[in-house]
Amino acid sequence: MISAPAKSGGKTTLTLGLARALSEAGERVRCFKKGPDYIDPLWHKLASGMDSYNLDPWMMERSVILSSFKRRSQGIDYTLIEGNHGLHDGLDLEGNFSTAGLAGLLKCPVLLSINGAGMNRGVAALVLGQMMMKPKVNLGGVVLSRVRSPRQESKMIQAIEHHTGVPVLGVLPDDPKMAVTERHLGLVPVSEDPKAEQRVAKAASLVNKNLDLQKIRILAQSAPALSLPNLQPKKKATGPRLPVGVIRDQAFTFYYPENLEALEDSGAELIFLDALKDQTIPPLAGLYIGGGFPESFLPELSANTSFKTELKNRLTAGLPCWAECGGLIYLAERAYFEGQEADLVGFLAGEISFYKKPVGYGYLEMEPFDKNFWLQGPIKGHEFHYSKLDPAPKGLFKLKRGVGLGASQDGMQIKNCFAGYTHLHALAVPDWAPGFMNFIRSQA
Repeated sequence: MISAPAKSGGKTTLTLGLARALSEAGERVRCFKKGPDYIDPLWHKLASGMDSYNLDPWMMERSVILSSFKRRSQGIDYTLIEGNHGLHDGLDLEGNFSTAGLAGLLKCPVLLSINGAGMNRGVAALVLGQMMMKPKVNLGGVVLSRVRSPRQESKMIQAIEHHTGVPVLGVLPDDPKMAVTERHLGLVPVSEDPKAEQRVAKAASLVNKNLDLQKIRILAQSAPALSLPNLQPKKKATGPRLPVGVIRDQAFTFYYPENLEALEDSGAELIFLDALKDQTIPPLAGLYIGGGFPESFLPELSANTSFKTELKNRLTAGLPCWAECGGLIYLAERAYFEGQEADLVGFLAGEISFYKKPVGYGYLEMEPFDKNFWLQGPIKGHEFHYSKLDPAPKGLFKLKRGVGLGASQDGMQIKNCFAGYTHLHALAVPDWAPGFMNFIRSQA
């Protein structure tokens, strides 16, 4: 488990550098991300060459986490789990949903990344606090970053090892070339950073040069064998597969691999579309539009009139569709962002406005108003949006937690299209993919 005392503590850079360094040494590396996150796993994939998967103790049952971890770790030499926020940050007072709680569930040692800017011997108190806080973890090593001088480095290493007994396994220099740029909603996506590969390569180079990789390997190997449930064969739909479109391009990148796999297991033949470049849409039985950053590509999305027109016509004719956040934005009439105005698909009535502060950010829980709806609650998900739809329609779901469309509601149904700000994860909502595919079949 790679964590830090607080957000922006260098854990992503450390994860990327380790993943690439170990992969280049011939190891098969699987990365995981604690919590809901689309962006970090895509960076993980760039570094390791393999899909990265999410593990979320609040959204997912413990048995589901363990089964997913076992399934994705088969045939793997090293697993790297990147935490989110600080090691002990979480929803509940006892820390059950924290990165530390997940480390306890998976019985894995923690490698703590500490931003050393402005610190010297006091860093030992920080490490001691992380060790003493419950749930307690097996803190196996520390990696320091943003250390400015040999004198500062020496004092910090001596203080940590003397007062805590935890070894310092390396010190990463302050190098802007390896820093992944941040903005609202976290890191800049891989698809929008032309220097993404250079950043990962630089992180790997610095890891190889400044960290004790052999000791980190030994630390990973010290994790005890987990008593995991026997994996059950995946239930897969029989019969003809139905073509389901997935708009996946630079503007729409927010797709959990498990969601796409769940749709395939439920009978979908996935057909990937590009709303920025495609001029036509092939025959489809259903459509899935995930989130992303359409606001970064409003001129291009608006200019592709042939795709927009055909999509609106298909939806008006009753094409089943599930649209999340960025998908909702794209289907609206128009959007306003940083002085830009862009005409969009126009299937959903209303306009999208963006704000400088988050409108909805964090976990979300809901249930449908209609007790006969094909997806029943309680439904756990998450939201990340700086935008609002105006006017907001009557919601499809009643929120117990979260913001959604506002007024404690989220989701709308227009003809056979379901759109909202909620992001769902198939492992947290196992009825979503089979339910959506059954709905598609009912409309065929």
